[in-house]
Amino acid sequence: MGESSAHIAVDLGAESGRVVLGVLEKDRVRTYECHRFGHDPVHAAAVLHWDLARIWSEVKKGLSLAADRALELGVGVRSVGVDSWGVDYAVLQPGGELAGPPRCYRDPAFAEEFERVKGRLGADYLYGQTGIQLLPFNTLYQYAERFRSDPGSYGPGSRLLLVPDVIHWKLSGKATNEITNASTSQMMCVGGRAGSHGSAWNRELIGKLGLPCETLLEPLHPGTSLGVILPGVADETGLAPTTRVILPPTHDTAAAIAAVPRETGSRWCFLSSGTWSLLGAELEAPHTSDEARVANFTNELGVDGTVRFLKNISGLWLVQQVRAEYEQDGGSVDYAALTAMAEAARPFRTLFPVDLPAITGAKRVAGAIRTFAEQTRQPVPESPGELVRACLESLALQYAESLDELERLLGAGFDALHVVGGGSRNQLLNQMTADATGRRVMAGPAEASALGNVLVQAMGAGTVRDLSHLREIVRASEKPEVFLPVERESIPDVRDRYRAMLRR
Repeated sequence: MGESSAHIAVDLGAESGRVVLGVLEKDRVRTYECHRFGHDPVHAAAVLHWDLARIWSEVKKGLSLAADRALELGVGVRSVGVDSWGVDYAVLQPGGELAGPPRCYRDPAFAEEFERVKGRLGADYLYGQTGIQLLPFNTLYQYAERFRSDPGSYGPGSRLLLVPDVIHWKLSGKATNEITNASTSQMMCVGGRAGSHGSAWNRELIGKLGLPCETLLEPLHPGTSLGVILPGVADETGLAPTTRVILPPTHDTAAAIAAVPRETGSRWCFLSSGTWSLLGAELEAPHTSDEARVANFTNELGVDGTVRFLKNISGLWLVQQVRAEYEQDGGSVDYAALTAMAEAARPFRTLFPVDLPAITGAKRVAGAIRTFAEQTRQPVPESPGELVRACLESLALQYAESLDELERLLGAGFDALHVVGGGSRNQLLNQMTADATGRRVMAGPAEASALGNVLVQAMGAGTVRDLSHLREIVRASEKPEVFLPVERESIPDVRDRYRAMLRR
C-alpha cells in the first residue's frame, strides 16, 4: 500500500452515533473522529421509534466534517459505509418514501407478538430453522406485529430496509439488504445458506406466518460497492461525486469482531462491550445443537463467511440508566466519575442477574435493583457508586458464566478474551472480568466497529486483501491493554452466590 486510502465510517449505536475518517497507509490505519452525536428513541402515536430525520441530519453533518478533515490531511475519500445495531427496520414504498420511521426494538408491543409466534411454531422450530436466539425484539416478531396492524404498508414493490440499509439508500439511491445485519433478523436460513427456495431468506418460516417475502432483497456481502453517492449528497456534504458507497459489515458487532487484533494461533473469544454485551467465538460454521438452543446462543454472520456464535447479555445500558435516573433526580455526574465512585465502593456487596426481566424491563432500573436487593436480603445500594459497582460486578460474573457455557458448548478452551467497543475503556470492568473469568483480557480497540467498517470498505476497494490482512493492520495500529486475572479467595464463593441467583 504505497499511497493513502481514506474511507468514512458511519457507526450508529443505540445511544449515540459517530462519523470516523480512516486513513490507511503502509499497512497502518489512523482514525479521526469527526463527529459524535447522541440520539434516543422517541414516543409518538403510542409507539417507540427512532428519530430518523435527526439521525440523517447528523450523518450528513458528520460527512461534511469528515470531508473537511480529509482535505486538511491531503487525502482523497474513496468510500463511505454505515453500520448500526441490528433488528430494527423501515419499509420503503414504491414511490420512494418510507412508511414511517424505524420502530425501536425496546417497544413493548413486540413482546406479545413474540409469544404468539413462539406458541404457534415452537421454539425448537424457530431456532432450528434460523440458528438465531429467541429474543422478543427480533425483526421476525416486529415484522409479524406490524404486518398484522398495518398490512397496507407491505404492498407490491415495498422493501424492508434495516437501519443501515436505510442510510445506504439515502446515500446511494440503492435499496439493499446486507447479510451480517440481515442475519440478526431471525428470518434467514441457518448460516445464510440458500434454502429450498434458493434464497438466503427462510421463505418457509416466513410463509408459515402468512408474511410477505417480496419485501426482502437477497442479502449482499460486506465489501460490495453500491456505486457512487447521489449528487445531492455530494453537494450537501462536500464529498467528491466519485465517492463510492461500499457496504461494510452493517451490523456493528460484525464490524467490531472483524477488527479484533487476534494473535495468530491464539485460542481466543470475544466480548463486544457497549450498550449491549455480546460474548462468543468466531466459527467457520453454525453451531445449532439442542444445548446451544437451550443456552440461547445465536449464530450471526460475520466477514468472509465467518459465524459469530454468541450470547446477548445486558451491557453498560444498566450503567447508562443509573446515570440517567440520577440526573433526572437532580444529580450530575459523568461516566468517569461514576466509575471512580464504583471503584471506591465495597466489593461484592450487592449482586443481581443482569438479564432479569424485572430489572431490564423496569422504568427505573435503580429502583428495580434496590427491590431485588431487598427481596434477596442483600444490602440495598443507595449511592450511585454502590449501584454502578453492583452493575459492573454482576456483568463480570455473567461474562464468566457465559464464557464457561461457551466452552462447554464448543468443547474448546479459550485463554484470551478480547474486549472491543466502548466498554473496553472501562478499566475497572476489564479487571473485574479478568478476575471473574480467570482469563487474560485484551482490551481494545474501543472504536472497533468504526475500525472494522473502514477496513472492510478498504477490502471492497482492493487495498486490504482479506480478513487476516485486516487484522494484521489492526494489530500494527492498535495495541490492546492487557488485564491479567488476580486470584482472590472470594471469587469462587461469589460465583456460587451469583449462580444461585440465576436459579431463582
